[in-house]
Amino acid sequence: MSSVAQQFTAERKVPFSQQFSSAVVELPPLFSGILPADYAAISAAARSRTFARGEMLYLGGDAVNQVLLLTSGYVKVTHISRSGAEVILRLGTPGDVLGAMNLLSTGRYDTTAQAFRSCRALVWEARVFKTLAERFPVLQRNMVGILCESLLELEERFREVATERVGPRVANQLLRLQEKIGRPTEDGVELGLSREELAQMTGTTLFTVSRLLSAWEACGMVKPSREAVTICDLGALRAIAQES
Repeated sequence: MSSVAQQFTAERKVPFSQQFSSAVVELPPLFSGILPADYAAISAAARSRTFARGEMLYLGGDAVNQVLLLTSGYVKVTHISRSGAEVILRLGTPGDVLGAMNLLSTGRYDTTAQAFRSCRALVWEARVFKTLAERFPVLQRNMVGILCESLLELEERFREVATERVGPRVANQLLRLQEKIGRPTEDGVELGLSREELAQMTGTTLFTVSRLLSAWEACGMVKPSREAVTICDLGALRAIAQES
């Protein structure tokens, strides 16, 4: 067992419905169609764990030993290339499930998951979740739906890398992120990610992202800082995203 799966902190069992942040108003996709009476059995089999910022949830290549359902905060899901470069595939948000598809396919994590900010998750031991998936087949159907949505997003990002200039590509990614992790401020919508992380998500370089953000800042569109980008003019950003 890898070190990231050994110590559970703040372990406690609480009602399933109380696990999610107030921002989550609907059932997470994993549990769509599951009867309310079944929540108790599912949640009772999980532990609640808090992950500090930067803490690893699991490492790519390790055997799947747990399945996680994010209930608050954000998780960075990455892949490391053969040259050692990190690529951010997506940001997990409350309601996202991590590790389930790997458990039921190869049995090994094919990505690495790291707490992007402090986060909390429901955690099932792998064998327990597998038993639940067999008991409640709707879980497997829901996982297929979740996988399809993730693939569609990755396909769209690949299309952007292959066909669009870097400006529209970065603008599109900022617009997607503002819907996922945006936080309203006096200046606009703040995204808590660095320029390097934005570059990793858009298939470009830190230099290029920095140059773009500086130009957009001069136009009043964004306000970048060390570990955040604030979108000040969504309309102008959407116009750039639509450029061919």
